[in-house]
Amino acid sequence: MKKRYLAIGLLAASMTTFGQRNDSAYVKRKISTTDIQALFSYYTQDGEHSAVTGGRGTEDLQVYSTSLELDHQKDSIRSFHMMAGLDIISSASTDNIDFEMSSASKTDFRAYLKAGIGRKLPGSGFTAGINGSFSFESDYWSLGPGAHISHSNSDQTREWTLAAQVYFDDLRWFDHGKHEELIYPAEMRHKEWFDAYRRTSYNLSFSLYQVINRRMSVGFYPGVAYQSGLLSTPFHRVYFIDETGRVENLPRSRFKVPVRIQLNTFIGSRWILRTYYRYYWDDFGITAHTLSAESPIKLSRIVTLIPFVRVYRQTAADHFKPYGLHEVDQEYYTSDYDLSQLESYKTGLGIRYAPHSGKGNTIFKEAEIRYAFYKRSDDLTANMISLFLNWEK
Repeated sequence: MKKRYLAIGLLAASMTTFGQRNDSAYVKRKISTTDIQALFSYYTQDGEHSAVTGGRGTEDLQVYSTSLELDHQKDSIRSFHMMAGLDIISSASTDNIDFEMSSASKTDFRAYLKAGIGRKLPGSGFTAGINGSFSFESDYWSLGPGAHISHSNSDQTREWTLAAQVYFDDLRWFDHGKHEELIYPAEMRHKEWFDAYRRTSYNLSFSLYQVINRRMSVGFYPGVAYQSGLLSTPFHRVYFIDETGRVENLPRSRFKVPVRIQLNTFIGSRWILRTYYRYYWDDFGITAHTLSAESPIKLSRIVTLIPFVRVYRQTAADHFKPYGLHEVDQEYYTSDYDLSQLESYKTGLGIRYAPHSGKGNTIFKEAEIRYAFYKRSDDLTANMISLFLNWEK
């Protein structure tokens, strides 16, 4: 569902940042350990360019998110990873599919589960693994098998990983335990706009992590993705210059190329600077640039202050135009401002408490709370607060 585009993206970005605690790519363990991470987030946004109502109208949205992540190292060879989560979503924007403020689409939820196993090949430096994921919401469900292989050198100063993931999505409305038809805007249900309801996404990524010296490390993360099938959102409206309305129509395939470079630098004994640049291109006509910086500062042995900032800029997709400006003879068209020319920034502050002590066999490793503010050039604004907890057993 398109309403989750920004909320889930920001939540995922926070989870990625939370999860990158160790600068070493691989830590050898001789005994069984279990690392447990929990994330609780609240996200709220508002704007006036809802794609559901053709590029005009409220984008009011709230998301309550809970996730649990478990990494179990059976021994120095075998590992297991599992992640499960639930998002409760309240969206006035999507409620306008039926123009009824009391309809069932006012509140929705998303549930997901991902699990994988890995095995180190003794004496070779190689680790291989497979994973699978499942996710569903009222307007889609998704299955995602994947695999990866990685290699670390003997002193663990360099690691590369090659990963492949495929997602099979069904975009029909899911109600009372069974798949229904595609959901179109209320006044446009006189015909079937699409003869397909599936989407397939293929993702191939590579990462190279290198320790430069005792104070500096660098990461290089290129990737490629290809999508085919129904890439339009069936309940997005588009209005034309003759004041007629249609359902959003996008090409049936999309090719994407993201490339990210990250540099981590220790500045003194209390300060780390993490920076990255990301370039993105796709054949919809979008080119994007992202710059991000995060700077953890140790206030004491157990308390760290973490300011962060991210700036972003993208060009518009070839098929985007605002409300009422599309030509009637266009083949593809959208008024989704996610695909418009835009600039944005996100800034915030985190505080981490890491006592590294505990009782018995369980160690409470850290707690972190973060606040972030997000603003886009189309006047969409968002606020998010997150609580992260981490234990090791």
